[in-house]
Amino acid sequence: MSFEYLIDPSDGPRWQGVLPGRPQPYVLRRGEGEHAVLFGDLFTVLLSGDETGGQFGIVTSESPAGDVIPTHSHESTHETFSVLEGAVRLFFEDAEGVAQTQLLRAGDFGFVPAGFTHAYQVVESARMMGVLSGGFERFFQHMGQVTDHATTDQPPFVPDLPRMQAAAQQHAMRFLPGHTWPDAAPRS
Repeated sequence: MSFEYLIDPSDGPRWQGVLPGRPQPYVLRRGEGEHAVLFGDLFTVLLSGDETGGQFGIVTSESPAGDVIPTHSHESTHETFSVLEGAVRLFFEDAEGVAQTQLLRAGDFGFVPAGFTHAYQVVESARMMGVLSGGFERFFQHMGQVTDHATTDQPPFVPDLPRMQAAAQQHAMRFLPGHTWPDAAPRS
């Protein structure tokens, strides 16, 4: 598989210098960070594995209502879903393999460990913050379009299939296009 779409580390990322790139204290103001547009969503890296010695990264997302993140799993990435505004329906298979769905509203939190199949749908325009295993935060920049604009008021970026496959392969992520959630029932 070709990684022609991905950033060549020898060239350095376009956003180089926004974050320190090594463990040290820093502050970002509202709207600052490393931004990428993927479909109609704006993803912003606030903290990368570079600053945490590869331990974790933090990403925010702003997504329109109706947006669907397709079913997928991560080989080694743990993922959190903290809804700051709006509402998101999280689909996941629990430890027994039973399909579940939970509606997360502002202030709610969800966690999906590595290896668990999951997806989500934005029910109401949403802002979320996620803590991810270190390095995975770059997935959104590799699959999406890096931008200097901290707004969703820009054209969506729809990657082609080879770019999606290359980014997924680099980040040990597996899309499951035939997976459905027919038996997912809300849990109280």
